[in-house]
Amino acid sequence: MKKDDLGKSLSEVHEQVDPAASGNKWKKIFAFFGPAYLVSVGYMDPGNWATDLAGGSQFGYALIWVLLMSNVMALVLQSLSARLGIVQGRDLAQCSREVYPPLVNFVLYVLAEIAIAACDLAEVLGMAIGLKLLFGLPMIYGIGISLFDTILLLYLQKLGMRKLEAFIIMLVVVIGGCFLGEMFFAKPDLGDVAKGFIPTMPGNGALFIAIGIIGATVMPHNLYLHSALVQTRKISRDKKSILRAIKLNTIDSAIALNLAFFVNAAILVLAGAVFFTSGHHEVASLEDAHRMLAPLLGTKLAPILFAVALIAAGQSSTVTGTLAGQIIMEGYLRLRINPVVRRILTRLLAIVPAVIVLAISGEGMVDELLIFSQVILSMQLAFAVIPLIHFVSDRKKMGDFTIGTFTKVAAWVIAIIIVFLNLQLFWESVAGWMNDADNIWIKGLVILFVLFVAVILVVTIVYPFILQKREASISVHKNIATSINVEQKSFQRIALALDFGDNDRSVIEHALHFGTKGGSFILIHVVESVSARLMGSDANDYETRKDQQHLDEYVKLLAEKGFSAKGVLGYKSRSKEIARIVKEHDCDLLIIGSHGHGAAKDLLFGETVNAVRHLVDIPVFIAQ
Repeated sequence: MKKDDLGKSLSEVHEQVDPAASGNKWKKIFAFFGPAYLVSVGYMDPGNWATDLAGGSQFGYALIWVLLMSNVMALVLQSLSARLGIVQGRDLAQCSREVYPPLVNFVLYVLAEIAIAACDLAEVLGMAIGLKLLFGLPMIYGIGISLFDTILLLYLQKLGMRKLEAFIIMLVVVIGGCFLGEMFFAKPDLGDVAKGFIPTMPGNGALFIAIGIIGATVMPHNLYLHSALVQTRKISRDKKSILRAIKLNTIDSAIALNLAFFVNAAILVLAGAVFFTSGHHEVASLEDAHRMLAPLLGTKLAPILFAVALIAAGQSSTVTGTLAGQIIMEGYLRLRINPVVRRILTRLLAIVPAVIVLAISGEGMVDELLIFSQVILSMQLAFAVIPLIHFVSDRKKMGDFTIGTFTKVAAWVIAIIIVFLNLQLFWESVAGWMNDADNIWIKGLVILFVLFVAVILVVTIVYPFILQKREASISVHKNIATSINVEQKSFQRIALALDFGDNDRSVIEHALHFGTKGGSFILIHVVESVSARLMGSDANDYETRKDQQHLDEYVKLLAEKGFSAKGVLGYKSRSKEIARIVKEHDCDLLIIGSHGHGAAKDLLFGETVNAVRHLVDIPVFIAQ
């Protein structure tokens, strides 16, 4: 990993898609389409299904207008998120790091990570429920199976951004197709459905459901995600190209979020046509809905389609949740860890509480867990929406692309509505927990937590208005060099990390280029046999002897060219051994191949290059 990549959002796919390199005009346009589809799955994940089912079963089609209104709100905010990423070339987490104080940023990071875990919890439960409904698999096993989607995600990432987007679009099509089939069986009255777009509030209970629908609409991690995904497209930095990118990404968002609206509306319409019309007004559980579809619609295919859609929704959402977690960690902390480790940690944070609750209380608590995940998400939403509006309103950073007055007013109105409703949901949940808690210390801790969150929220809103913003440049580094020494630096002792593969030629050629007369080379290879890992330098197996022989051959080759060289074997930990040998021999430059080991070891042990550069205090040159 290059050091400069730390300033790029999703650096491994940054500007990976070049619309200008596409063929005709339409291909160039379609090259911009894709990021919003990854975002849209967050609006149709299993956590949203419960409110849609409750709204349809209790009030028929009367609350479709609420879904439409919430979809418009989401479209505005996602468009602002895309604009931020396109214009500033930084994601929401990176911008937050540049503007807010370190303590506030750390709290924002922690809250964002909690939201990612809560979102992942809903996805795990949704997928486990879907597997149970489709195959009769106990939920505990379904939750265990969800851990292995890590492999699927890593495979898709290696195939490239367009392949990943195609996979997500395929799952969205599956979800939409399943509900088209459900509509065919349910045969809703289209006239009554159309009346649902007229704003009405059929009762006090409807207001509560409407709040739930709006509150569950905008997912906070989607705002971080969209601002990074748009940067996977390579665009020119002139005004015309940026305006074109903003326009095409807005169209992309409109299409994708309207598909999400169709799915949510289809769930609500299905519940209205099947449960409301038959007098079953209390259906909000996914399992209850699945069980009742077959007898009420008269076909066994309806519950199968429902379960397949649920699995697809859970699987698609888990991909976007992982990417959002990476963006948040790298943006707030400038910390990049192995994608496998990141994925497993995120998934374990969702699986462990689910397994504990299932083990203690049984599967009857699944719906409560889903509700809990949505409450956590609602708590974090304000800390994503408010900074976003601040950043796209900042003329100093956005220049000619700052949002206009009308858009700014609309965004703040939307933010106030969504944040108020989410905070109300959060407060009602906290009040319920307070009533159920008998321990005064628990109540005290809850009150302190609520007060702390309130203070951070006030700072998040007020800080950009009344405090001087920290000076931020395009670079994420604090200092830049004001003077540069143009004299060529000579290296007397150069370490070469060799893997006896294709990279060795490049490593040695670059070493000869940097080397000087009278200097020397330290050739390093780390033995990876089982014996070497167990016995270290005492190992004398075939691989150890063969590796020493290869080093001797390289030493001889360099000696023939007039260079002094020494071969040194390392054992056990690859990165630590390279760093140890470099320090012991007082080397002043390390040259290492760009890929020191195979894909399987990359998966298990992480990147050698990235690990070594943190363990040495000399320049590291990565030979391609």
